[in-house]
Amino acid sequence: MGDNAAVQHANGVLRLVNGESIAKPGFDDTIRVSWQRCLKEFQLDPARLHAPSVIDSNNLKDLQDRHDELVEIARAEIDTLYDQISGSGYALLLTDAKGIILTQKVDPTLTRMFSSAGLLVGAEWSEKSEGTNGIGTCIAEGRAITIHRNDHFRARHIGLSCSGVPIRDMNGDLVAVLDASSVGSHDTRGSQMHTMALVNTSARLIEKCLFLRRCQPYRILRFHSRPEFVNLLHDAALALSEDGHVVAADDMAVALLSAPSRASLIGRSVSELFDIGDIELAQLVNTRQALMPVRDQRYGRRFFVTLAPPQLLARMDAVDRPRRAAVERVQIAPAPSLNALSLEDLAGQDPQMLSNIRAARRLADSRVPILIQGPTGSGKEVFAKAIHLASTRAAQAFVAVNCAAIPETLIESELFGYKSGAFTGARKEGMRGRIQQSSGGTLFLDEIGDMPLNLQTRLLRVLEEQEVVPLGCEQAIKVELCVISASHRDLREMIANGSFREDLYYRLNGMTLDLPALKDRVDAEALIRRFIALEARNGQSISIEADAFECLLAYSWPGNIRELRNVIRTALVICDGGVVRMGDLPRNLQRSTIVKDLPTALPVAALTDTPPQFVSGANALEAAERGAILRAVENNQWNMTMTARDLGMSRNTLYRKLKRHAIPLSDARRDDLSRM
Repeated sequence: MGDNAAVQHANGVLRLVNGESIAKPGFDDTIRVSWQRCLKEFQLDPARLHAPSVIDSNNLKDLQDRHDELVEIARAEIDTLYDQISGSGYALLLTDAKGIILTQKVDPTLTRMFSSAGLLVGAEWSEKSEGTNGIGTCIAEGRAITIHRNDHFRARHIGLSCSGVPIRDMNGDLVAVLDASSVGSHDTRGSQMHTMALVNTSARLIEKCLFLRRCQPYRILRFHSRPEFVNLLHDAALALSEDGHVVAADDMAVALLSAPSRASLIGRSVSELFDIGDIELAQLVNTRQALMPVRDQRYGRRFFVTLAPPQLLARMDAVDRPRRAAVERVQIAPAPSLNALSLEDLAGQDPQMLSNIRAARRLADSRVPILIQGPTGSGKEVFAKAIHLASTRAAQAFVAVNCAAIPETLIESELFGYKSGAFTGARKEGMRGRIQQSSGGTLFLDEIGDMPLNLQTRLLRVLEEQEVVPLGCEQAIKVELCVISASHRDLREMIANGSFREDLYYRLNGMTLDLPALKDRVDAEALIRRFIALEARNGQSISIEADAFECLLAYSWPGNIRELRNVIRTALVICDGGVVRMGDLPRNLQRSTIVKDLPTALPVAALTDTPPQFVSGANALEAAERGAILRAVENNQWNMTMTARDLGMSRNTLYRKLKRHAIPLSDARRDDLSRM
């Protein structure tokens, strides 16, 4: 940016704000108002050069710790968004409500350039600090906004283009901004519309996941007028108390119910909103994923709803309250038997899985190859089959090849096929290979990392030429391939050590979808209930005793979803009278899960000085979490390793939460509790 351009911009800002010039036609009045704030309220000088305001590393870490839940949820979506805009010169930034950058995603080759512009972690981009900009003005206006080049107040920022979108909490308060910024871009203002649309979609997904996570202590009613949208990004959500009153609502619920605001819905009975009562709510909880048609009371419009039970701190049930008596049982209604799970069945409430499913829907009908990464047993083939079923190829063949299970001497003939007499032992009529069988449908290459190097070369040629030559044949056969591959191994590491072809990796990796381990999913309880319902035999409801259910929740599941389904399937076969008891579970689960009789738990009111029925919104969630952590620590006699394990979180996360809730790291806290 030349000095002359900077001086001209600064003078233009001053003249317009002071009424010495008239804005050009089409000039956004929001920008003028923002410039006025910067000059008259914040006393900023548009021409002054200054270093960015960056908080020190200790304060930054404390700030990141306070927002660890938000950052954890946002990172998965930021990674997905970055894949869509990589190469376009944009950095993705997540800030807190004051405009301080918490985390960023940027092309490593552009890091120095963005740092020079002041776009770095820890920098404050409020209007008070940096003048009119995509982050600060988004916070000031409380809405999505694009600040393009000369819209900036400070002359040093006129090379920037920024699109910021607010992220709100369950109470509708702005808690963060997701921003896409470029430096030195000469794109037109109109070209920013596409970027803004992508950032807005990602912000809405983060907001939805944050809402679902923070409302786990409540029942979640999700609804939409179109049944295929329920339990996905664009549905509406209401958090309900035990007596059926609304304690939180998201923006989509406000829009679909034509309500004036979120506040207008809080405290209302769900029966005031829909033609639904306690009996229907109980049916919804038992059937979980089943959709129920209802009508809203105000206009008679039809919606489809589902209801999920409370899931406070995911696996914290065992320590969040006194353990339920062994005779108490969890009732689970059977679900219709399915030949294969759809993307809707896999959606759940985990941020990473929701991001994966959104990407999978976009890619299902494309020819973009998909690579699914995830630990063994995390459901890679199930996910691949769901993508196939969501595509227009669903009626065609889904052909799965496990590259690790087929002997190396046979995998070539299995993949490429052979003609009659191609080798000793070959079928007289020859055989069409798996690749040819999948033509027009989907070819799923499981454990692709175990494919021999020499076959990787042949496979690469098949993918590039879209034709296959069976063994013993001289003429190639044209095929129409759509390929999904999967591996639990680090393929980049294999490339580095020469055991996997780099060119094949880039041919298979049009988009990578990472499936989380079961222990890392926030919706583990919902998955357990779902798989019990799916495995129920003869349409009979299943009962599982409370201590056995808590054992399933607390187990770390090293074998992931495959192990979970096998355990559930076996338990349902060997249990008596349709009741699963602790003795029906494998001994390794019983040994590895310490479920103790707990002392009488302190009520939340004793920890917050406020009766729980009068604590609402975020305060109720904070109080519930603090109380649950205190009881877990007490139960484990201040052993932090055991406490972290029982709570289903890492020690680092536990220490962050102790610090956030001002719980001292000493046995002295016991004396305080004993006096309550």
